[in-house]
Amino acid sequence: MDMLRRFLNALADIVYPKTCLVCKGELKEVSCVDNLVCMQCWGKIKRNRPPFCRRCGRHLEKPVTKNICPACVRKQLHFDRAFSPCVYEGVIKELIHTFKYKGKDYLGPTLTRLMTEFIEEYNLPMDILDLVMPIPLHKTRLREREFNQAQILGNHIARKFNKPVSYDTLRRLRLTKTQTELEIDQRLLNVKGCFAATKKEDIKGKNILLVDDVLTTGSTCSEAAYALKDAGANIVFVLTLAN
Repeated sequence: MDMLRRFLNALADIVYPKTCLVCKGELKEVSCVDNLVCMQCWGKIKRNRPPFCRRCGRHLEKPVTKNICPACVRKQLHFDRAFSPCVYEGVIKELIHTFKYKGKDYLGPTLTRLMTEFIEEYNLPMDILDLVMPIPLHKTRLREREFNQAQILGNHIARKFNKPVSYDTLRRLRLTKTQTELEIDQRLLNVKGCFAATKKEDIKGKNILLVDDVLTTGSTCSEAAYALKDAGANIVFVLTLAN
């Protein structure tokens, strides 16, 4: 049924006049992004600007010790650094929700553009990275959604910067509750120990870029990084679309 629904949605997108996925206004080819989002809505996406927290990558509102935000000082994160081009609110929040939960997987290239432009603007050290690794979904969640949004984003990033992608080295061991359903202090417990590295020889000594759609508390990416480092990975950076 999900596959049929997605086919009918795609057919409707072809038959009926194109409208902005955010404001629903009719799209005009000269003033829209990829025939999906009008320029007015696209311009409302709030971007992360420096200075950035050296751990979670969020904008620092005022000078702090060692450029680490108060939230990150209070918790242990196993990745070395995280980066995000957008602030998770408004237009980008709505686009991610549409991409992730409404079967609009064709939004992937458009959303990835925000990530690749951020990498280029701030000269993120892609040259030292050996692998791009999307955060995996549990097989049950993958059956429900029919695609992994992190994998779509990761594929485009890897292609842009000519990096190999690893799909099966990191595995999700159990089905966890959706993090958005939980309080902040419950999120770490929810994902504790839920990842494992299955091919340690493929990641030993490697520098890895973990890719996901959103970083909130950082618990999911931190647990994934822990599993990778426990298996011998060297540096683990995180890149998400928004935080």
